[in-house]
Amino acid sequence: MKFRLGRFQPSEPVILGVLALVVGLTSAAGVWLFKWLINWVHQLAFERLGAALQPLGGWTVLLLPILGGLVVGLLLHFFIGKERHHGVAGIMESVALAGGRLRYQRVPAKAVAAAISIGSGASVGPEDPSVQIGANLGSMFGQRLHLSDERMRALVAAGAASGVAAAFNAPIAGVFFALEIILGEIGGGALGVVVLSAVISSVFTQAVAGPEPAFHVPAYAFNSIWELPLYLGLGLLAGPLAALYVRLLYLAQDFFHQWIKAPRWLKPAIAGLAVGAVGIFLPQVFGVGYDTIGQILNGENLGIALLLGVMAAKLIVTPVSIAGGFPGGVFAPSLFIGAALGGAFGQAANYIFPQLNIVPAAFAMVGMAALLAGAVHAPLTAILLLFEMTRDYRIILPLMFAVVISLLLSQRLQRDSVYTLSLARKGIRLERGRDVDVMESVQVGDVMLHETFALPLDFPVAELAERFLQTGRHGFAVVAPDGSLYGIVSVEDYRHALAGEHGPVEQLTVGEIATRDLVTIFPDETVGLALQRMSPRDLSRLPVVGRDDPRHLLGMVRRSDIVRAYDVALSRRAALRHRTQQVRIDALTPERVNTIEVSIEPGAACVGKRMKDVTWPQACIVASLRRGQQVLVPRGETVLNVGDVLVVVSEGDMLAAVQELTRPV
Repeated sequence: MKFRLGRFQPSEPVILGVLALVVGLTSAAGVWLFKWLINWVHQLAFERLGAALQPLGGWTVLLLPILGGLVVGLLLHFFIGKERHHGVAGIMESVALAGGRLRYQRVPAKAVAAAISIGSGASVGPEDPSVQIGANLGSMFGQRLHLSDERMRALVAAGAASGVAAAFNAPIAGVFFALEIILGEIGGGALGVVVLSAVISSVFTQAVAGPEPAFHVPAYAFNSIWELPLYLGLGLLAGPLAALYVRLLYLAQDFFHQWIKAPRWLKPAIAGLAVGAVGIFLPQVFGVGYDTIGQILNGENLGIALLLGVMAAKLIVTPVSIAGGFPGGVFAPSLFIGAALGGAFGQAANYIFPQLNIVPAAFAMVGMAALLAGAVHAPLTAILLLFEMTRDYRIILPLMFAVVISLLLSQRLQRDSVYTLSLARKGIRLERGRDVDVMESVQVGDVMLHETFALPLDFPVAELAERFLQTGRHGFAVVAPDGSLYGIVSVEDYRHALAGEHGPVEQLTVGEIATRDLVTIFPDETVGLALQRMSPRDLSRLPVVGRDDPRHLLGMVRRSDIVRAYDVALSRRAALRHRTQQVRIDALTPERVNTIEVSIEPGAACVGKRMKDVTWPQACIVASLRRGQQVLVPRGETVLNVGDVLVVVSEGDMLAAVQELTRPV
């Protein structure tokens, strides 16, 4: 009997399984080459060029990141171009809005630029480029084979997991990275593909580089239950530090964007100057910093002052490096900062409590996971990554304890992670890897009344009717003498008082008739949640209070405010649909074609004109138009108005020509 290949139709699981194997192997090979290139650049920069410059003085180390920055800047300018989001945030956006379609043609140039960045001393990590290598390979196979959006998302997540697995020799952490961060949910149909790809990637990595963990550390022991309060203290320090790390990353980006007026290709060299200046005195900040982490974990006594110094320096030079344009990740710097924090904390604790026989290196390892979890808001990834990188299970209990404390504090101080903040600043909020419901996209703080119109406890009820008429309001907050929230007095409470339920009206104060059993809400909660809390008791308003003090009245949110919030949410949803279309167009257009977004300003030449009457640049097309809550496909008869936002697809650099038409004459 002959076997006819033409009749063989493999099932969907078989196709995805084969693709998972291919993505895992190619991702691991790509990351292995990327690591080799980092080492080669590092040897060229520090061991050859650095050694040649050494006779001129120790200050010459300053030149290495500057030269690396110049090369990186030119690569970014000529081969990569401008991108909306840095690294992983761009992958998250693509998975959520564009079906996982990425511009995979840029990956070789990005990998080379990242290797030069790390090898020349920029304070960035190798994991972000590794994730991009894997994710873009997954997207490439999906696009070439014309797979559906769901299959392509699965392959992109599989590639991301493979990248982490190859970068850290940590397949389990790679799986949870893809599920927690890229897909936004643990489970689902993509799980098998992600696991298979991560395993294959790890097998290849161990075959070519050996099965050794990222760090060789001595055996630790959890000596006493009395150490747990100390790990609690470490978590309490790591959480705010992680939130500060996230904010500094974006403050630095704003600074470079608004205040550094140099050409884009020159900004990495300017950032390299700052890194080099710090590196003259603290060379530990150069590059990934794994050697320093290894010294801390192996118990070398670097001293509390030095550890705190390199921690503070890394906290500054990493945002500067990334904001300046050096491609790289935030994982490795956060591990470095956490190790330095934990090492210094452990040494201080050992000095204060010598009877506990504390091992400072154990606190360094826990600090790494705690700060990483606080920065990326992925606790399982952080726990499993540290476990796989050290292969030490005995420290897992305090590790989980400190990670959870750090995560809760970091989320309280900084809602968004280092990845999602980039998207949130562009108006994109993702839950479970998808854009959120329309009423979940607006916070109470966006629509609440900041004027509280509060009444004191001793305000006479007899004067309450006049106050209702004067303000047109149907309820007031009642505050105690110290300004804290006491209760709410509404028209319904006043009616009960007039009915004599509390005694003679002339003798009553609002404090005696006010409702004390309050339902409150925080300003960072959504209006959808506010509506849910109003419905069971048919409330018409909720007091908005501070998270740090539930009796501190910040304002009021009413049903009418929620109706207004719905309009705000619709506008945001229209903006998100507009951005989704831009992302999809950008992913589908050829590499030489750019997608730009411009807003029509008052006094522009195109205001009031029909599309067909505007002399657009020859090599561009207006793909979509957002007007208020509507997203339109512009036609020749469409009249352009002030405030319209256009997505323009152009061949070459037509941004200046299009902006000339949309700005005041």
